[in-house]
Amino acid sequence: MTAPRQVVVLGSTGSIGLSTLSLFEEAAAPVEILALTAGRNVERLIEQARRWRPRVAVIDDESKLQTLKDGLAGTGVRAAAGAAAVAEAAAMGADWVMSAIVGAAGLAPTLAAARTGAVIALANKESLVCAGPALLAIAKAAGGSVIPVDSEHSAIFQVLQPDCAHRVARLILTASGGPFRTWDRAAMAAATPEQAIAHPNWSMGAKISVDSATMMNKGLEMIEASYLFDTPETRIDVVIHPQSVIHSLVEYADGSTLAQLGPPDMRAPIACAFAWPDRLVWPAPRLDLAAYGQLTFESPDLDRFPALGIAREAMRLGGGAPTAMNAANEVAVAAFLDRRIGFLDIAAAVAETLERMNSLGNLAVAERDAVDDAMMIDASARRIAAEVVAQKHRRL
Repeated sequence: MTAPRQVVVLGSTGSIGLSTLSLFEEAAAPVEILALTAGRNVERLIEQARRWRPRVAVIDDESKLQTLKDGLAGTGVRAAAGAAAVAEAAAMGADWVMSAIVGAAGLAPTLAAARTGAVIALANKESLVCAGPALLAIAKAAGGSVIPVDSEHSAIFQVLQPDCAHRVARLILTASGGPFRTWDRAAMAAATPEQAIAHPNWSMGAKISVDSATMMNKGLEMIEASYLFDTPETRIDVVIHPQSVIHSLVEYADGSTLAQLGPPDMRAPIACAFAWPDRLVWPAPRLDLAAYGQLTFESPDLDRFPALGIAREAMRLGGGAPTAMNAANEVAVAAFLDRRIGFLDIAAAVAETLERMNSLGNLAVAERDAVDDAMMIDASARRIAAEVVAQKHRRL
């Protein structure tokens, strides 16, 4: 890998975007940055653009365009703003695109990148949850590929043997258990946003950290794994592993179980996605098993973490149910972070939204219009979830 690879980083100011640019720096990776995009953090985007000198820097929040222009004056970096500009940046024809925008907002630019035939390093769960089959088909038809960046799916990707994929008995996703792994429901009911985002192992953004605390992140990851590895819900399991050393496992029909291990550092799966099938040489942190002493495992408690059961129900319902679940979760998490609902209300709001959507018959998806249908289901679920959240807020 000596020739520079043309790269776009979608969501460059978030935790995954920061890890991506940090990896490039530490590995002295041969890259030419075509575009960097951010949601609202214009100051950090300016700093990154002045360092990496992309052709364009895009801020999704259009009200901050002038600040971006002023900050990049004299650099030769073009400034742009808005969702359409983010999608245009994604479609610039890069060799490799990091899709790290949080939430359903990442779907359109990820699809735009996939249509160019790029290698998509996928850290945006929602693109797969909302339109997984369509995204994978679009990428394949364009001659590109999708390589997962979530540590769990990267682990499976690395140990899943293509020649005997039909002999896979189970995919086993590991979960840290989050900050409330040992809390009872009474304590969880009183949990604050500050407590929920204090993840014991990983450094992540607020939304993803709350998803880890509710274990909805693992529910989303089950759906992702089903699409990525063409595996039914009945053969995907979750195990709690507090040390976050084993990132996931693949169990084969002959009784062999293969696992991928490493320190809890997102730069490792990003490096895998960047160099695959090669390996990137960089000063990676090394795994010292003796220092850990022991690795432990336990089954998830579905009473305290109902999000896992909700996700399984969404997978069984199929159609647009995963899209509706994801949309409702985004609305509920935002309400919790704004202190409008309690922690346990998050999963309850998602379950109620999914039930209402199903009873209305609003979860159907036509294969030919999968992406458009997903966007309509997303919008409908957000409206219903907002109503559910408002009702729960009034009862606080």
